[in-house]
Amino acid sequence: MLRAPRLGCLGPVTWRLLRKIRGGGGGGGGLRRVSTSWSPVGAAFNVKTQPEREKLFGERRADFVKIAHPDPAYREAAEEACRNIGTMVEKLNTNVELYQSLKKLLSDEKLVASLDPETRKVAELFLFDFEISGIHLDEEKRKRAVDLNVKILDLSSAFIMQTHFPNKIDKHLLPNHILYNFVHDGDHALISSLHAESSDDLVREVAYKVFLYPNPDQLNCLEELLSSRDHLAKLVGYSTFAHRALQGTIAKSPEIVTEFLEKLSEKLSERTIKDFEMMKEMKMKLNPQNSTLMPWDHPYYSGAIRAERYNIEPTLYCPYFSLGACMEGLNLLFHQLLGISFYVEQPEKGEVWYEDVRKLAVVHETEGLLGYIYCDFFQRADKPHQDCHFTIRGGRLKENGEYQLPVVVLMLNLPHSTNNVPPLLTPGMLENLFHEMGHAMHSMLGRTRYQHVTGTRCPTDFAEVPSILMEYFASDYRVVNQFAKHYQTGQALPKNMVSRLCESKKICAAADMQLQVFYATLDQIYHGKHPLKRSTTDILKETQEKFYGLPYVPNTAWQLRFSHLVGYGAKYYSYLMSRAVASMVWKECFVHDPFSRAMGERYRREMLAHGGGKEPILMVQGMLQKCPSVEDFVSALVSDLDMDFETYFMDS
Repeated sequence: MLRAPRLGCLGPVTWRLLRKIRGGGGGGGGLRRVSTSWSPVGAAFNVKTQPEREKLFGERRADFVKIAHPDPAYREAAEEACRNIGTMVEKLNTNVELYQSLKKLLSDEKLVASLDPETRKVAELFLFDFEISGIHLDEEKRKRAVDLNVKILDLSSAFIMQTHFPNKIDKHLLPNHILYNFVHDGDHALISSLHAESSDDLVREVAYKVFLYPNPDQLNCLEELLSSRDHLAKLVGYSTFAHRALQGTIAKSPEIVTEFLEKLSEKLSERTIKDFEMMKEMKMKLNPQNSTLMPWDHPYYSGAIRAERYNIEPTLYCPYFSLGACMEGLNLLFHQLLGISFYVEQPEKGEVWYEDVRKLAVVHETEGLLGYIYCDFFQRADKPHQDCHFTIRGGRLKENGEYQLPVVVLMLNLPHSTNNVPPLLTPGMLENLFHEMGHAMHSMLGRTRYQHVTGTRCPTDFAEVPSILMEYFASDYRVVNQFAKHYQTGQALPKNMVSRLCESKKICAAADMQLQVFYATLDQIYHGKHPLKRSTTDILKETQEKFYGLPYVPNTAWQLRFSHLVGYGAKYYSYLMSRAVASMVWKECFVHDPFSRAMGERYRREMLAHGGGKEPILMVQGMLQKCPSVEDFVSALVSDLDMDFETYFMDS
């Protein structure tokens, strides 16, 4: 059990806060009340807590609890709560009286002119939410819209579920020497993934062909889903579902997304061909009897090239990346950039849902307490294997002038400490930690008037910008050198090891990006003009050959495993767009000095503070002090393939 330290251990920032404890904060003028139970960050994350009997979750945010709570009863109750909340929201979305009142307000030019920009933006977002549900239609069309929404929800749920189901094949059809790679069910082998990292070419080939073998029911489900989305979009006034989905984004329209993807593909073309040639040479070297490069080879052979050219065995790096050291590194970085510090606060009994969850107070040097981050970082049974950020309570300005502080959860899957060894992170885990902390800072530093647009509640192609930007900091030796010390010897991580790691990321990076362009283009076509000219599989074949380069494999239907078609319908391009923006921000604002307080303050003021309460392109423009074009976005991504991190390394 962590104990509260003596006040003398808290440091000058905390002492100032404790001397000035009073109510108010954030938007209300005055410092937020803080706790005297704070502990230093690094030590708290490098020790193992003793278990408590009671594991309750105070902030009952149902969508988080249903995924992450260790108690099945809590998860089931949260699932029921989510259904009830969804039903209530659906009723509000179909409340004609509310809609008409809002529309009347927004049609009054004088009244609209009197609203502050964020209030006007939120009102417009609510109107958009109403109208994409069809509330502005006559009664007959409105009923059709409601029916289509229900149908789309059902189809989406069915599609997602089927994307994870294994396919089976008669064991006798497979060579005996590869059978052990798969789960068996009687006379069948169950194939539940692509086995992309397997060193056996035949295992990868079998997995690819069996796992992606077309399922007629899933094909029908996808076609119905795409058709229903198109019908709904047209019913509520859009020419395609993509036009409806891209309202309010950085890209704004599917035409701009298509231009972005086509120009990026053109710029990547020569590099991608070279990457595939390298992979083919590696395959010929390792398997001369079958050297034709196939889609199931890309992940494995690109990894093999990285391993051969750069000695980046994760276990060489782990001793330098203890979790406590990494958290101290984030603490130092945010303090220099933004004047923010983390303090571990002892939770009340029953406040957290598992004994190893840490509670971080996020404190500004002059503004006081900004919010709380609950760190659910460690592996456990039944915990989802995904790294993610959840908003438990959004920030907002209350009627009494105080600011409601945001509360978020960061969920990772890190190893526990063992004996006298603290939790040690691989370079990939370190990058994920920085990535998710970027989301958390977006939530902590958002200072919006309304919860509806707080923090990460913003357009999809902007939401990943803060998190991807943090990956650049995690790759900069000037930042890494601040905290990466061997947990036993205290030796700093050698500069050449960071250099090798950064250089290794460039290997086959063009082909990796080209694959994302292919996925994003396919997503745009599926959600574009309907009826589709060909089957979804024929479209897949044609798009793969044009935008990827490796051949389509007959009797496969990769699109039936593309679960992002549900959650990111017409917006799968968003990751590429966010990376382009993050790359531009890094190169123009932070690359010469990753600790620049002036740039950190501009970043907070122009990008983090507004959440979704301001047009994303205006936030980008404010940060970069120019309005970027499609060509700028493409150039940013392509230049990343040549980024010379070594130029910016400082001597250790």
